[in-house]
Amino acid sequence: MNKQWNILVLNLGSTSSKVAYYKSEEIVEQSEEQHDTKELRELKTPETILAYYKKIVFGFIDRINLNLEELDAIAVRGTGKWGAYKHGAYLLSQKLGDDVRGNTNIGHLGLYSGTMIGDELSKKYNIPAYLYDVVPTDEVPDIATITGIAGYRRRVASHTLNCRACARRVAERMGLDPGNSTFLIAHMGGGFCSLAYKDGIIIETNAAGDGSFTPERAGLIPSAFLTEVYTNPKYTEQDRQRMLRRDVGLYGHLGTSNCIEVEEMINNGDKKAKLVYEAMAYQVSRDIGSLAPVVGGKVDAIILTGGIAHSKMITGWITERVGFIAPVEIVPGAIEMEALAGGVTRVLNGEEEVNSYEDVREHFLFENL
Repeated sequence: MNKQWNILVLNLGSTSSKVAYYKSEEIVEQSEEQHDTKELRELKTPETILAYYKKIVFGFIDRINLNLEELDAIAVRGTGKWGAYKHGAYLLSQKLGDDVRGNTNIGHLGLYSGTMIGDELSKKYNIPAYLYDVVPTDEVPDIATITGIAGYRRRVASHTLNCRACARRVAERMGLDPGNSTFLIAHMGGGFCSLAYKDGIIIETNAAGDGSFTPERAGLIPSAFLTEVYTNPKYTEQDRQRMLRRDVGLYGHLGTSNCIEVEEMINNGDKKAKLVYEAMAYQVSRDIGSLAPVVGGKVDAIILTGGIAHSKMITGWITERVGFIAPVEIVPGAIEMEALAGGVTRVLNGEEEVNSYEDVREHFLFENL
């Protein structure tokens, strides 16, 4: 019988953050905190960002009186240098921590903070910390990386952690082997992605700048608009950040990124809110449909997941458009905490090997193909 491992799990996000204490794959205590989007947008420096998230993590530790010296591992939804990762675990090494610490572009506040806090605790208490199924997991075939610009390789990223966990769960629900099944998966949270999962591997994605707009992200931006924004001298850098990164998505259209508020607006007769909200579902449906040819149309199920999958309005609109491809399975919320704890438990049990961070291939702007 395997040992029960004491694991601290950190999943810090842009719309909410979760911190939990697990004994192997069994949850003991968990805390979730919703974030005020406007408050997060006011955090400008690494120091203020880390202070914000540390308050959440250490508040949880203090509340449950967790003895950190008794931990066997820390599981972190985090990041390292941008590059092509394999699925599975990476040790949060000195080199990985230094790469994140030294990057002037913080990017995703939660991934950055989770990595930094995990690194700090790992060093202070001499506990191994691991990343698992990181966002830039890139195992797509070469044909999926070619663009119309010679020498420019597509950057691949997705909500790998939740999507692979959902694939395992739905496969079990359907009596299938996760290593021998095919799913099209749409994750809808603060950020969106849609992807093709085949036999345990993510072989294609529509993520971040590739697909639908989201509650607080622009999605695919037309090249003509980018050209105008970056060549017209009347626009300052502050203007560009506002137009491309801040006043975007549902927030840009409707002044809120909260889907509950948007649905209340719709129920109160707001026609603009309904049009924009349904357009988001339309674009997710289009993203899912674009993935069917990647697997030759042979799909065991379409999976809708993430916090917005709680919305019957959104999942209903999407199901109407994509249900002809395959049965639609809904896994609302995210099972990332279970996935982090489970992955690190398998590592500690010797059931999974740890990937080498030294083998992560960096993505350069242009590569020789």
